[in-house]
Parts: sequence; structure tokens; C-alpha cells
Amino acid sequence: MDMISEWSLTEQVVLGIFAAAWLYQLYFYLRYILTAVRRTKPKVCEVGNQPGVSIIVCAKNEQNNLRDYLQALFTQDYPEFEVIVVNDGSVDDSRTFLEYWQKRYRNLRLTFVPIGAQVTSTKKLAITLGAKAAQYDYLLLTDADCRPESPHWISEMMSGFGTENIDIVLGFGAYFTKPTLLNRMIQFDTLFNGLQYLGLAASGHPYMGVGRNLAYSKRLFFAHGGFLGLLNNKAGDDDLFINREATKLNTAVVCTPDSLTWSVPKTSLGDWLHQKRRHLSVAPKYKLSTKLRLGLEPLTRGLLYAALIVILVIGWQQQAASSQLAVAIILGAMLLRWIGQCILLNIPAHRWGVTRTALLIPVWETLLPIITLVMLIIEPLRPKPKRW
Repeated sequence: MDMISEWSLTEQVVLGIFAAAWLYQLYFYLRYILTAVRRTKPKVCEVGNQPGVSIIVCAKNEQNNLRDYLQALFTQDYPEFEVIVVNDGSVDDSRTFLEYWQKRYRNLRLTFVPIGAQVTSTKKLAITLGAKAAQYDYLLLTDADCRPESPHWISEMMSGFGTENIDIVLGFGAYFTKPTLLNRMIQFDTLFNGLQYLGLAASGHPYMGVGRNLAYSKRLFFAHGGFLGLLNNKAGDDDLFINREATKLNTAVVCTPDSLTWSVPKTSLGDWLHQKRRHLSVAPKYKLSTKLRLGLEPLTRGLLYAALIVILVIGWQQQAASSQLAVAIILGAMLLRWIGQCILLNIPAHRWGVTRTALLIPVWETLLPIITLVMLIIEPLRPKPKRW
């Protein structure tokens, strides 16, 4: 107690800020991340009511990916479904390929967005055309470069519509693993963001989904005008739509291993930054409550590391016993947090089969927010493309 009373005013303020930030981080991981982790446990999907479902795949110059991944949709163990591929103005041989496959699979249906369609987001138009063509009451969205984890993907995702009030089911979309440092960063970013939006949704605060693995009722889509009000945004066909429509009563989370989809990751830093910029471009349009809730986590995370640096500098300069105690307290608290992160992040990583991480957690969780902040600052200054 004597050494604690000898702390300088700076040390007391820094330690107070650190304590508040650390406690919020503890709350965040136990309240949201742990909630999502519990949903990742494998389960036996009970075969009950299995309504027909229309799988919508939007494809723009995706002939190679369609060749590699489309067949996995037709081997699904589900009684009644159709696959609607929307050819989004492709200039490759996608049309010829799809017409050949249509002869092979009777439940493959085709529609298209005309080449040169003068709309801000052809992706939103493509989804709307797919929804209009759908003969079933539920829409399950994925991408042309996606492969379901198992033949039970549809069953697992549709199990989320277990009650009448559920109109939205959020799933997790993973990326294929590659032996590169960039891929490890992508894997961590995808894992953390996935656990965040799934955990918040499971806790009653849904705010986004990913178009690689997302389902909603056709009733909800058309009753609320589809993408009406979102058409001026080049992106947002998944997250802005979900941010607008999802509530704690109409949204379910399904993130068991069999419910995953796997996508082709970016292999260059420039391509990944472009993809991330596209996703971040819609973040300012989230609801205010969503922005405040999402902003607290990186803010408190940044305060943790800032406090750590300040205390380390003070301890190195002063070498006083009280300063050394402050250093020990912060280092001990950061170690406990890191151990908790390793446990909570690696459990779903193991269950989902994505890259696990431990030593690089401090690197990724400090680097990624900096990248995000820089992109959010420069995004308003960049020239906007006419189409997405």
C-alpha cells in the first residue's frame, strides 16, 4: 500500500484509464465473443419442418469459380431447393457454362443483369432479380467463389428459421487457408469480425451479415421494399440491409461447423485493402447505436496499449519501486487478457478449421484498427466510382 500511495499523478491517471478500458474489454469478450463461441459447438441438426429454399448466387465474370464450386450446391442433403444464378453482366463464357449446367441440373435456374446496366450497384439489382425469380419463401445467399462446408449447409442454415418470427439467419463465411502472412491477417480479421457480429446478434444487437452466408425470408425482403433507400450506396447489399431490418426478435445466428461457407481470399495486399475499403465505405451509414457500440471496442483496445506504452516509459525512466509495481500490474493484466483471447478465439478457430493464432494476436489487434482508421479518414477524400 505504501508503494501504491507513492504513484505519481500521471501513473494514477494512466492506471485508472487502463483499468476502465480493461474492464470494458473483459465485458466485451464475455458478453459478445463468448456468446458467439457457444454457438459454434457442433450439433445434430434435428430434421423437422424443412421449407423450400432458393439459393441466390450472383456471378460477375466468375466462370472459373462456378466451375470449381457450383456443384457443391447441388449435392446438398435437403429435400426441396433451387439454385438461382444471376449472371451480373459477365463478359466471359459464364452464360455458355451455365446453360450447359442447366441441362444437367433441373433445379438450376438462370437470370441476368444486362451488360452495361446503368445502376449504382448491380449486385443489389442482381439479388433483387434473383429474389423475384425465387419460387420459395426463403432466400439463402452465397457467392460464386464460395463452397459450403458440408452437404448439411442448407439444413443447418434453415434450422435458424425455427420459429415464425425469425426472418433473418446470420451465418459465418470463412476464407480458405493459404501459407502466407497476409492470409494469417485475413484469417484473424475475419474470425474476430465474425465473432463480433454473431455475438452481438446473439445478444440482441444484430447489425450486419455477410453475403457469403446469409438467409432471409422473401416476405421480409419485399415487404420492406428490398434495397429501397440503399440504392445510392455502392455496397451494403448485406450489412446495410441487415443493419436496417434486423432486430433482436427477428434474427437468429447459426455458426456451427457444418453451416460455414469457404471463400477464395485475396492474395495481394492491394486487393485486400480494396475489398476492406469497400466494406468500410458503408460503416458511416450504420445506425448511431451500432456505431457507438462498435467504436467502444477498438477505442478501449487502443487505450490499453497506449497505457502500456506510457507506463513502460515511466518505469524505464524512473526505476522507482512504485513505477515498477505499476508496470507489473499492467503487464500482468495484459497477460491475463491475452490468455483469455487465445482461449476464446482459438476454440471457434479449431471448430471451424480456420487458422489459429496466439503470438500474433497483439500484432493483428493493433495493426488492423490502424488500417481501419486510416481508411475511414481517407475514404471521403477518394474519388467515387460510378458503379460497384
